[in-house]
Amino acid sequence: MLTKPLSTDERITTTHRAKLAYVYVRQSSPGQVRHHQESTELQYRLVERAVILGWPRERVHVIDDDLGKSGTSSRDRHGFQTLIAEVGLGKAGLVISLDASRLARNNRDWHQLLELCSLFGVLIADGERLYDPGAYHDRLLLGLSGIMSEAELHQIKIRLHQGERQKATRGELRMPLPAGLIQARGGGVTFNPDEEVQERLRLVFAKFRELRSAKGVMRYLRRNKLLLPVRPLHGPAPHDVVWRPADSARVIHILKNPAYAGAYVYGRRRPDPLRRQPGSDRIGTVAVAPEDWSICIKDAHPAYLDWDEFMANRRQLADNVNRYDLGRHGSPRRGNALLQGIVCCGRCARRMCLRYSGPGGNYPVYGCAADQSSEGGPRCQEVRALAVDAEVERLILGALMPDRIALAVAALGEIEKEARAMERQWSLKRERARYDAERARRQYDAVEPENRLVARSLERVWEERLRRADQIEQEYDAWRREQSVEISDGDRRDILALGDDLPRLWHAATTGPADRKRIVRLVIKEIILDQKRRRGYVWVKIVWQTDAVSEHWVQRRVQSYVQHANQDELRQRITELNAMQKIDREIAAILNQEKLSTAHGPSFSGGMIHLLRRRWQIPTVKINGTAPNPARWPDGSYSVQGAAAMLGITPQTIFDWLRKGWLSGKQLAKGMPWQITLSPEETVALRARARRTSRFTGEAS
Repeated sequence: MLTKPLSTDERITTTHRAKLAYVYVRQSSPGQVRHHQESTELQYRLVERAVILGWPRERVHVIDDDLGKSGTSSRDRHGFQTLIAEVGLGKAGLVISLDASRLARNNRDWHQLLELCSLFGVLIADGERLYDPGAYHDRLLLGLSGIMSEAELHQIKIRLHQGERQKATRGELRMPLPAGLIQARGGGVTFNPDEEVQERLRLVFAKFRELRSAKGVMRYLRRNKLLLPVRPLHGPAPHDVVWRPADSARVIHILKNPAYAGAYVYGRRRPDPLRRQPGSDRIGTVAVAPEDWSICIKDAHPAYLDWDEFMANRRQLADNVNRYDLGRHGSPRRGNALLQGIVCCGRCARRMCLRYSGPGGNYPVYGCAADQSSEGGPRCQEVRALAVDAEVERLILGALMPDRIALAVAALGEIEKEARAMERQWSLKRERARYDAERARRQYDAVEPENRLVARSLERVWEERLRRADQIEQEYDAWRREQSVEISDGDRRDILALGDDLPRLWHAATTGPADRKRIVRLVIKEIILDQKRRRGYVWVKIVWQTDAVSEHWVQRRVQSYVQHANQDELRQRITELNAMQKIDREIAAILNQEKLSTAHGPSFSGGMIHLLRRRWQIPTVKINGTAPNPARWPDGSYSVQGAAAMLGITPQTIFDWLRKGWLSGKQLAKGMPWQITLSPEETVALRARARRTSRFTGEAS
């Protein structure tokens, strides 16, 4: 059955007119508000359309709080939020806007408004028609209008982005430049003419080339009170170079900026909605790897460093992040473990982590916990670091020994170069302070003396600049006293002498653990450990920076002699020495002289040899071999059996009298026969004691 559509007047009822009419006015940007005033005026004239539809002028409210705000989201659009609230409270009968794009540019906000208007019976009008969101066909048209509005914004963004990208492909799109570069008047990019800015940036790259750590560069700059040039993009004076204290973020920003490598880059970051900050309309962004940059034009302008060094710096920064699962070594730290970050497991080829054991946490241990974390099983292996570090240290010093003179000369050159660089930094710093003070003086001289309102302010600025210049001069004098710029002949001889004695330099108190680790990484690329290939030993495979490979065996400390590397040799040697009638103390001394090691590290002792003989069931060799003990020994002393027969008592009584000190005797070693001395006088006295003891015992019984 066909029905006649309702006219405009029939859609509007008394209930609608009893409520308020709202005119929503919006422009997308402040520029549109300034330059497209005719469009804004056209939206304000929608009030007349509401009056024509039957609403009194005083009951027509204009909401224009969102002028200059984008319609892509309702966040921070307080006017749209007010409109939603009025509709939800049942106060609105009509909502008028020039078109759907003025109300919302995304379907979420648009359909929220449609749903509320349908629920509370609110009509929606544009510049041409009147719609009832509760009617099917009107709801369909309104939905299509919202879709077209959102699609239009999408198309606008695509066209703008394509134009921007096309301009960037030619390298003509103006990009924000860092502090070390400026836009030349004739076009193109060139160095910042400020010499101090140039020298400070070159110092950052040179120190990172030496220290290989952004935090190390930051500490160096702060230690020498050197600021970094920064060009802020926002603030009261954007794009002017300001000087800020060095921190890790600023140093990393300089090292990662491809503009300093002479490259024009577009697309260093891409949008990532998951990184949107709470309370912000801006979509979050994520850094893009250099190989995925949309446009990268190398050698587009003068550079502070070449492209290869820039990429090497990025790889070094990534490697400084301690991620063993990604194969990153991490920057050298102050712990005692020499091979921190460059050790791999010889059983599963994964990176080994580091922990410290012992009561004070002073004993480093290289461990592989990959199997435990992934499969819940036992640890793959754990290797105590001290023995391995000592062997690697010996190998490194041996490898560097032939080049010790060249190393000393290179170190001397680096010291002189650093001294000259610091002198240059101080010179530029002092020159800037003197210029600022002179400029403040000229400004003060240019003002009329009668204008004290301005003269007093300029005088305070002049005095402040003079104090600053004087402070810098005092700091420079203190630096000159602490560190001489010129190296004396005596210092030169000492440095060259250190090259001849490289181990002394390695173990010097001024050489910290991080310094030793940096030296190791300059020589060694990777070290592979496996302590389960051979009992009592650690297999060490060294991959040198020259890609040469060497393999070594390091004897390790074990918990028992069952795991001892030289258990069979040690047992055979103790058996041989025992057969030679050596006492335990003599055996221990011989083993120590032969450089045989114990299971736990300390040298052998007589008691330790006795315990080993008991464990391995090595009987004590008698003085007379395996024959029974004679009554008297060759030196005239008595055995226990001989002394018992001489005194007329039992052997057990002899042992009791030896314990009480009534008899004097000796043993060459524990478990060997007694050698008892008896003089004629002692024999008579002890026989009498034996008779008295026997008589008293017989009477008592």
